[in-house]
Amino acid sequence: MTHSSKTGITAAASMQGNASRRRFLQLSGAAALLAAAKATLPSGAFAQGAGPEVKGTRLGYIALTDAAPLIIAKEKGLYAKYGLPDMDIAKQASWGATRDNMALGFKNNGIDGGHILRPKTHLYSTGKVMQNGQPLPMYTLLNLNEDGQAISVSNEYKDLNVQRDASPLKQAFERKKAAGKELTAAMTFPGGTHDLWIRYWLAAGGIDPDTDIKVIVVPPPQMVANMKVGTMDCFCVGEPWNEQLVNQNIGYTALTTGELWFRHPEKILGMRADFVDANPRATQAILMAVMEAQQWADKMENRQELAEIVGKRQWFNVPVGDINKRLLGDINYGNGREAKGTNLYMKFWGEGGATSYPWKSLDTWFVTENIRWGKFEPTLDIKALVDKTNRADLWREAAKTLGVAGAPTADSRGVETFFDGTKFDPTAPMDYLKALKIKRVA
Repeated sequence: MTHSSKTGITAAASMQGNASRRRFLQLSGAAALLAAAKATLPSGAFAQGAGPEVKGTRLGYIALTDAAPLIIAKEKGLYAKYGLPDMDIAKQASWGATRDNMALGFKNNGIDGGHILRPKTHLYSTGKVMQNGQPLPMYTLLNLNEDGQAISVSNEYKDLNVQRDASPLKQAFERKKAAGKELTAAMTFPGGTHDLWIRYWLAAGGIDPDTDIKVIVVPPPQMVANMKVGTMDCFCVGEPWNEQLVNQNIGYTALTTGELWFRHPEKILGMRADFVDANPRATQAILMAVMEAQQWADKMENRQELAEIVGKRQWFNVPVGDINKRLLGDINYGNGREAKGTNLYMKFWGEGGATSYPWKSLDTWFVTENIRWGKFEPTLDIKALVDKTNRADLWREAAKTLGVAGAPTADSRGVETFFDGTKFDPTAPMDYLKALKIKRVA
């Protein structure tokens, strides 16, 4: 994007954010907006000429590349374009801090939603990770991205050249354990995506993540520093931290998560149910702004600018060189392996918005996998939890208002296949669970 076109977008967004209500409706498509609202909202909730109920709220994010759509929507004036000039996109110190601030809510100086690990919607809503087990009803509104995470290994194991097959680490871990040394694998939040990726990978290689190694929690921005001082053997985190690890020659990437499960879902825009229920028009405006930002971020010609924006001090405070290459699919694994122009780059939108769409079948896998590792009871009604928390209906209405062609309308993406040949049929999740060898359930 040229400087002049970027300036034009910013100026236009500013004008739109301060325009009259009539002007806002012209820009947003009043007729489509009204039709979308009637389909999903209580009668009269979207009265002719009504804009968002609030001028904004606060959304949280962690310094991870997949938070980009929330940041781009702010930087490009898209929230203001849809009638939300007062949106606050606030950095969170860790996923634990995100949880605590979500519990507070914006009215109590916390957050009403934001960039979160997809399983957190289920973990919050059931109270599994909340203080005193108090449920916090949440909704999954859209999927922010696919792929773009990685599993990295300490240079202590560089000679093993570990890749998708984790089994070479099994004997190395056993030798280290026999010498009286502790083994640690780091992830970012119990039951979250990174926890599930590293557990799946280790288990597929015959390593039990609960008995053969200690799984610990480390905030994403602290991963590299912790491996540098030798406190972990491997970790799973989103970018840019794996690329930074390689650039600092502290460890290497065994595999990107797209090699574990290609086009896997990752972070979401999740929001407190009470905010969404009380502010349906504002929710639609937030959805449209973020979806438009996803479309912009998905274009390869915008990836360098994306890296420059999120790398700024007020957002990530990370060198652009630690962000941009993997955004383009150029993977330097850090142990002599390099791959350029791969399809392992982060996806934000996809054809017809298929990446952004919150497929219920994918939520079904996350709940099932958390049953596998003991986060949920085997008797949990998976479908009921997914139906209660997944608001694909709101995504579809926002897509209709935006005029998205070929947008998904079904709930299932179908059977998913993992790198080891394991298949997950969302219509038979317990069959998948029974076939797994390493797990915490019978």
